[in-house]
Amino acid sequence: MDKILIRGGLPLVGTVPIGGAKNAALPLLAASLLTADTLVLANLPHLADIATMANLLVQHGVAIERSGAEGRVLELCARHLTSTTAPYDLVRKMRASVLVLGPLVARCGRARVSLPGGCAIGTRPVDLHIKGLQRLGAEIELREGYIEARAPRGLKGAEIVFPSVSVGATENLLMAAALADGETVLINAAREPEIGDLAACLVAMGARIDGIGSDRLSIRGVPELHGATHTVIPDRIETGTYMMAAAGTGGEILLTGTRLDLVEAVARSLETAGVAISETADGIAVRRRNGRLTGVDIMTEPYPGFPTDLQAQVMALMATAKGAAMITETIFENRFMHVPELMRMGANINVHQASALVRGVPRLTGAPVMATDLRASVSLVLAGLVAEGETVINRVYHLDRGYERLEDKLASCGARIERLRGGA
Repeated sequence: MDKILIRGGLPLVGTVPIGGAKNAALPLLAASLLTADTLVLANLPHLADIATMANLLVQHGVAIERSGAEGRVLELCARHLTSTTAPYDLVRKMRASVLVLGPLVARCGRARVSLPGGCAIGTRPVDLHIKGLQRLGAEIELREGYIEARAPRGLKGAEIVFPSVSVGATENLLMAAALADGETVLINAAREPEIGDLAACLVAMGARIDGIGSDRLSIRGVPELHGATHTVIPDRIETGTYMMAAAGTGGEILLTGTRLDLVEAVARSLETAGVAISETADGIAVRRRNGRLTGVDIMTEPYPGFPTDLQAQVMALMATAKGAAMITETIFENRFMHVPELMRMGANINVHQASALVRGVPRLTGAPVMATDLRASVSLVLAGLVAEGETVINRVYHLDRGYERLEDKLASCGARIERLRGGA
């Protein structure tokens, strides 16, 4: 398996282009199943998760053509679906594969989707997806590790109240409701920008949706959707990660192709810590103001709060800040698996249940470390960039799921970073 070698201690200075949002692209790809016409998606990132979803769609019979600069445009046509089964071998690679469930049931009247496996950062059950589809009239059985859903007479609109905020369930039911008979109201719906992006695409396809951006979505079902062209929003998690890379190394980075309104909660926390952030005509400029950063308390929350997908990164940033920072994780129960690895590099972190107390140290030192999940792996990259000496990060295949050309983008800003191919 590949490793990443970093020789830290240099400020990063330069420009980093931000790609399309992985977490927006995945449900948008699944939305192609809702129509017999062609859906054109632009600004897609080149990531392992995108390839996995595309492979799953091809297995269902979706014809896919790649075009545009650097192949970032996909034309998807689901006119001739050949299968309504999403097999375990594909679903196990990525939990977002369950997003084909709602579209398949809504359009075809049936679906058989493998239950996703466990996840390093928590169980993330799909019960809200299942209960929501049952409210829409689907008959569902769990059999031999598969969700078997049937709606031979179509789905019917209903009021669905989520007991807790779920991004995936909101996306699945939003897509299903677009073709349901009557009105569906989703209450306590997730408000993430990626859901707004999905809703905007569905509206372009002919869906009737009110309340976009709020926690109450009203969807009036239509008999069929048509094709459309849609551009994926910028990746706010990639944006926040490189903001922290600039802040941690004491450098200055211009992030192009992104927007400050997508990362407002992150920007507020970083500005409190001593980071200067400004919006430019091209994107966002980020630099540390003066001296060491100051520790700030962070609590992850559903949007518009601080995103859980940036918790590991901000912990790496706080590891060398002045004072202490209390970081509380409210979304996933096992999302502190990066803590022992950061401590190997000299970080002073004490975990108690859902909170981690980070006492800033003057410096981190390079060490061999191991990535446990996507965001944990990039937190170790950030730590390696500020550490003295060499850091070797093992199991970096996680990075390729969510960060395109990470080493190239950092190296272009002066980082001493390289991928070591095929290490044991």
